[in-house]
Amino acid sequence: MKPRNRYWLLVVALILPLTFAGAHPGQRVLGQDDESASRQKIAEDYAQALLVAKENYAGQVDFDRINKNSILGMLKTLDPHSSYFDRKEWEDFMNDQRSRYSGIGATIVQRNDKVYIMSPFNGTPAYRGGLRYGDHIIQINGESTEGWNVSQVSSKLLGPEATPVTVKVRRLGASEPVDIELKLVRGIVPQPSIANYFMVGNGIGYVNLQRGFNTTTHEEMRNALADLREQGMTSLILDLRGNRGGLVDQAWKVSNIFLYKGQKVVSMRGRPGVFPPVERAAFNNTPDDYPLVVLIDRGSASASEIVAGALQDHDRARIVGENSFGKGLVQNVFQLRDGSGLTLTTGKYYTPSGRLIQREYAGKSLYDYYLQRGDKEAVQKTEEKQTDAGRTVYGGGGIDPDVEVKIPAKELEMRRVWTEPVFQFSRALAAGRVSGLTEFKIDRSADHSHRLAAGEYQVTDKVLAAFKEYIRQNKDLKADPARADKDAAWIKRQIRYEIVTAAYGQEIAYQVLLEGDLQMQTAITELPKAKNMAEDIRRTRAAARGGEMHRN
Repeated sequence: MKPRNRYWLLVVALILPLTFAGAHPGQRVLGQDDESASRQKIAEDYAQALLVAKENYAGQVDFDRINKNSILGMLKTLDPHSSYFDRKEWEDFMNDQRSRYSGIGATIVQRNDKVYIMSPFNGTPAYRGGLRYGDHIIQINGESTEGWNVSQVSSKLLGPEATPVTVKVRRLGASEPVDIELKLVRGIVPQPSIANYFMVGNGIGYVNLQRGFNTTTHEEMRNALADLREQGMTSLILDLRGNRGGLVDQAWKVSNIFLYKGQKVVSMRGRPGVFPPVERAAFNNTPDDYPLVVLIDRGSASASEIVAGALQDHDRARIVGENSFGKGLVQNVFQLRDGSGLTLTTGKYYTPSGRLIQREYAGKSLYDYYLQRGDKEAVQKTEEKQTDAGRTVYGGGGIDPDVEVKIPAKELEMRRVWTEPVFQFSRALAAGRVSGLTEFKIDRSADHSHRLAAGEYQVTDKVLAAFKEYIRQNKDLKADPARADKDAAWIKRQIRYEIVTAAYGQEIAYQVLLEGDLQMQTAITELPKAKNMAEDIRRTRAAARGGEMHRN
């Protein structure tokens, strides 16, 4: 086969699956000859461009990379959310939807130019192998990680189930660092949607639904709520901050937990003849009716906005936080012949009141769109609707919270200044290298399912004094000890978070961060109003039932 023919076949193999994947039979009746001619011309133009590049480009031509970026570029001319995945990315994407992945089972972080173990998950290869908080990853399979970022390290740690990986870490000892080489076997690691849940006092339950809506989300939610009720929960804070979305079906089922049968959750409409209109309503005769507050922020998108929008439109919950991302587009997934796949926008979804919450993306770069650069501070009020109780809500720019609480600029500044110094100090503290603070010795046998007690690992002024001395001695951290007194409360809380992470894992340690979380504290203060809303719904439902009995 001549080279020209070989690349021609490559182009056809790539284009044809994209043309026909998910196409509706009715579309191929009229204009079939025109469509065939158009496809032929696209294939010829693309093949010619490839051949010119192959024969004339100054360097090597990576055809896989060219084809991948060509498809991505094509899809991004449609909208920001249609995307293409090569075979490996497609496998990872599908595993994400199943709430699992294959790897060693640990979170990792980048601090300056080094990558560290933050927290191994309970029962995973990383946990069983003995990896610890603060371990600096210096080699993977004999290859130095110097200069690698967190994504590069992650890609080497992930891999097929039952395959070996050798990880070499540098661990702080009581006096000198120690290099440790561990031979691990990758395994299936659960990645539940709910990162953690617990009671925060006074009958208040908290559920952190952070990791997207996957195949197990509804089941996880039911189990978490059942456990919290056994612990005495009488009201709930549902945290959807940072939840980038996922499966519409799971968002519908989670909303159903709190809504009465027949109440609309979401409707979807797309191209006539291709995407028939779909409406999802609650089917629950006895929903959970305790007071409910939902937390959202600029990272809450898609399926999480479906839940927040449904609960807001039916006046079932108080929404607290920041305006959500604003994604009102629905994607379907299509696997292509070579094992790759794509997500393609096939419709738009609407909240129960009829709001389309999609933000404007025409004329914006992907960078500006995803970072929400140039957006108005307030919700883009493209349409006005009413909730069941007659409150005004708007479409066009995400879910506007009932109570807006923005992250203070000072909080962001403290993160920038203190994250690195606090991590390095906490790493030394957990290793027993800070004299006079033996109470912070970590129990390595502790189970990561531990429930954090209020008095555990409290950070006192004595610890703060040790921290200031540490940054005086480690001038490379470029931190001002004098400023530490000004930011003392934040620093103390962050040190405690790091140490609890070292002892029990990040899921348990997250409780510490909530103690200083302004949005969380506001959510607690909004619970009395949420209680009034829940009581109004009960009275309305009771009156409706009474009217039906009277008519009978």
